[in-house]
Amino acid sequence: MAPTPRSRPPARHLRPSDMRAAAQLVTQATLGVVGITEGVHQAVRQRIGLPGGDAPGQAGGLTGRIYAAIRGTARGVGAGIDGVLHSLLPVLERPGADEAADSVQREAVVAALNGVFGDRLAAMGNALAQPMVLRHGGQVLPLQRADRLAQQLTQHPEARPQLLLMIHGLCMNDTQWHHGGHDHTPVLAEALQQATPLHLRYNSGLHIAANGRELARMLERLSQHWPVTLQGITLVGHSMGGLVARSAVHEGQRAGHRWPALVKHLVFLGTPHHGAPLERAGHGADLLLASSPFTAPLARLGRLRSAGITDLRHGQLWHPDEPAPDAPLPLPEGVACFGVAACLAPRRGLLAERLVGDGLVPLRSALGEHDDPARRLVFARGSLHVVHRTGHLELLSSPAVAEQLRQWLAPARGGT
Repeated sequence: MAPTPRSRPPARHLRPSDMRAAAQLVTQATLGVVGITEGVHQAVRQRIGLPGGDAPGQAGGLTGRIYAAIRGTARGVGAGIDGVLHSLLPVLERPGADEAADSVQREAVVAALNGVFGDRLAAMGNALAQPMVLRHGGQVLPLQRADRLAQQLTQHPEARPQLLLMIHGLCMNDTQWHHGGHDHTPVLAEALQQATPLHLRYNSGLHIAANGRELARMLERLSQHWPVTLQGITLVGHSMGGLVARSAVHEGQRAGHRWPALVKHLVFLGTPHHGAPLERAGHGADLLLASSPFTAPLARLGRLRSAGITDLRHGQLWHPDEPAPDAPLPLPEGVACFGVAACLAPRRGLLAERLVGDGLVPLRSALGEHDDPARRLVFARGSLHVVHRTGHLELLSSPAVAEQLRQWLAPARGGT
């Protein structure tokens, strides 16, 4: 009698470790609210001549001791809850839980949290912080072990000399390339001589440069362990993903990696090369709040935006702790670069094109245009395309976009 195949565990919406991670977030949020309240309180006290505490924004005297006690209590309660949940995790984990895949809904929530708070989650060591991984056929590639990597790849369609890497945008993950019942991935893989498709999943709340540097390291390891000799790599980035791709190529070249020489195509879908106005508006609100001593503590709320979001203010590709480059980072030489920009306006709505863009990214930013000639990105003739009556996320589901990408990449079939 043939053995009955073991059924896969149902997808899980919640991990036991999520409760501990959420408790850490609640504790940090409580401390943040206490800090803002004390800051406003101290601004009023300072106005009437009462002394402050040991640090700016902290109250002194009895008031300061009360706030210190509240913070101490919050930390104590948080530590107690964290300790209890930590001890309960082995009990709460059910058998076979490691084999159960996360639900699409949970993955979407985690991706959004990482986009907004990802840098803080990583700094806290929070379990919800998303590590960077390369995925193939829905499974994470074990890049640290060449033998395991080769074994895993043989369980899927044969590894090919052409590699296609799809890089998602802010607050998203790799599963969201399948949007509106459509996925560009198989179309592009077929155009690239049946290239092996991979998807990147990363913490989009970290600095773009930090993600670019880590992706460069991963691609270097992947190129060393790939079962066949790699002949070409195509990077496709949606929104922030395009900036991460540009950063990765730059970081790989700077580190002397071998893989950047294999990059044949860079494809940008709605990438804010020169920034996004929503982040600039948020930064402006921070400045307005900080202009008054009574509202200055509230500016902390605006600073809750992650490092990744603040990098989108001007499409920043270098780490803020490093000196800014003398000139903007150009498109890499010797790589065929293509860009698709979306616009919600009809084809003849010139003014709306410039003001609205795709709802998140201005048209000129997505096309690499800039008033300063030194900052313009130079795309080859015929390498830019604008789709009208299309929003930022619709770039992922537009058949017109898929067809344009296929036309750009398909000619490579005769030359490789």
